Amino acid sequence: MDVVAHKVRLSRLPVWAAVFVVAVCAAILALSGWSEWASRDNELRGAEVELGNLTRSLAQHVEDTVELADTIIRGVVSELEGEDGSGPAVLRLQGIFNSTKSSLGRVRGVFAYDETGRWLATTENVALSNYNNADRDYFTHHRRSADRSLLIGKPVQSKAGGQWVITLSRRWNHPDGRFAGVVLATIDVAYFSEFYRQFDVGPHGTIRLMSRDGAMLAHSVDPVPDMERQSVVDDIPFHPSFGILHVRLPQDDSERIAFYQRAQRYPFLLVATRTREDVLAEWTRHFYVRIAMVVGLVLLICAIGIFLVRLLLQGRRLALALTSNEESFRLLAEGSSDIVTRIGLDERIRYVSPSVLRLLGWQPAQLLGKRALAGIHALDLPQIEEIMASIKRGETEEGRATYRIRRRDKSDIWVETTLRGTRTDDGRLDGFVAITRDVSQQKALQGKLETLAIEDGLTGLANRRRFDERLLEEWGRAYRERTSLALLIIDIDHFKAFNDSYGHPAGDECLHAVAVILADEAQRSSDLAARYGGEEFAILLPNTDPAGCARIGERIRRAVRDAAIPHRANPPSEIVTASLGGAVCRPGSERSAGPASLIEAADRALYAAKDGGRDRIIMAGDVMAFAPSIVPAAAHL
Repeated sequence: MDVVAHKVRLSRLPVWAAVFVVAVCAAILALSGWSEWASRDNELRGAEVELGNLTRSLAQHVEDTVELADTIIRGVVSELEGEDGSGPAVLRLQGIFNSTKSSLGRVRGVFAYDETGRWLATTENVALSNYNNADRDYFTHHRRSADRSLLIGKPVQSKAGGQWVITLSRRWNHPDGRFAGVVLATIDVAYFSEFYRQFDVGPHGTIRLMSRDGAMLAHSVDPVPDMERQSVVDDIPFHPSFGILHVRLPQDDSERIAFYQRAQRYPFLLVATRTREDVLAEWTRHFYVRIAMVVGLVLLICAIGIFLVRLLLQGRRLALALTSNEESFRLLAEGSSDIVTRIGLDERIRYVSPSVLRLLGWQPAQLLGKRALAGIHALDLPQIEEIMASIKRGETEEGRATYRIRRRDKSDIWVETTLRGTRTDDGRLDGFVAITRDVSQQKALQGKLETLAIEDGLTGLANRRRFDERLLEEWGRAYRERTSLALLIIDIDHFKAFNDSYGHPAGDECLHAVAVILADEAQRSSDLAARYGGEEFAILLPNTDPAGCARIGERIRRAVRDAAIPHRANPPSEIVTASLGGAVCRPGSERSAGPASLIEAADRALYAAKDGGRDRIIMAGDVMAFAPSIVPAAAHL
């Protein structure tokens, strides 16, 4: 019976081995399929994040462009209304147009019309008597409506040049309030189209600038605007200001990933799209390679299984299986573009794949026996040590980290490493396997996008969005720690007149010079200097009392004067000066107040400084204790 039972067991061994091989192959295929699906999802999510960052930056760009044009329009309106559109005023305005038209930048042209639509002055080189714009929609709107706010019209073909332009206009009045005419600025549709083509959204991706009602204003592919409502707008929710959509456009049958972003200050909508095929193109190419490798691995395992069945009968299963597994590991490691490293428990390298030469510049043989953690940046080393310690303690089997490492040529690169523990047959930990890849390009792109989102392009200071975020953060911190929070708002005196006198390039240089002064005064790491809007700046000063806030404000005021920038339209000094309003609050002592209260108090103090003669600082009290709608009387320091 024992012999029979032994023979039965021997006869079942090949069956058990075959079942085992099939189960392993199924598990590999299942895990590979799950991994590929997860990788595919990561590609799609990464594309969504990239599109989101891009559309936010482009929305800020179009807002800045419109704000620049509106500043020009306001200056022209002020010039015309100052002398009721008299002949000398028009001649002076035309002279200004002639001297500044080469420096308008994003703005295509500026025009001034009288109440009949006749051209008074323009930056275009045309005969004014040949044109009349009384038939334009924007002219009709301003003639009928007393509303003096900025009107953003649909694209039209320019009468002067024939190109498609986006119109921005304001009404100007006679002294008695009657309609006197229109001031218009135009921006080429082609400017936005050419600008959007600079961004890589794939061979079939698009960037659209649209109005809130769905009319397309500019397109990265087609330079001619489409006044018809775009179907993608129907899929955009009414309330959220941004979001992700998955749509199919009428002109193609490809499913697209679309990210939309509404502009905050103007009625624009930015939509960036990429086809799913473009997003997954690289993943698809690699997918077939990886699938081929997996199939090859499965076939290899099947072959090993067949050998195992035979070797079970010959008594050599264990030795040949171990040899085959080791060869399989080396085949995969040496064929991979990533660095594959085997590390002992003593943290020394036992094996490293040939790709280390391409990434780090070292020959594999030069690293054998060396410390695996050598070359890792000192600031990043603790996270790697913690992962290895966690695997040794049995708390986890795998860890992942992104860090800097020194190459042989002494340069640093960013890499991502997946570290996993390896065990013996009896379950004891005997070392680690690390798979490392170069992610320097991804880190560089991420840094550029983060900078665009929080930095003002002209001055290099924080932008308005970053200021609003930090104000909320510092308000919460001051509330928790019961400390004070100070705010200074700085306005350059008669800055519009400065631009009118010296031109916008000089105005930009003036803003940059003031920004340098503010950056020098924001000395602590917690201080924040920001461009608040136009010629206004703000400095947030956590844990600063009224006296300290006033001292800093006075230093800024003096530094602006000491810069001695000529400004003949700012009597009596005829140099650039600044007015400052300051406010201090203790959020923990006055719970009815909020961040808006601090801004309102500083703003009122700023207006008090302007009304008091400019070139001074006014503080809104020693320590604020007010409700959101109540601000103490300003005190002149």
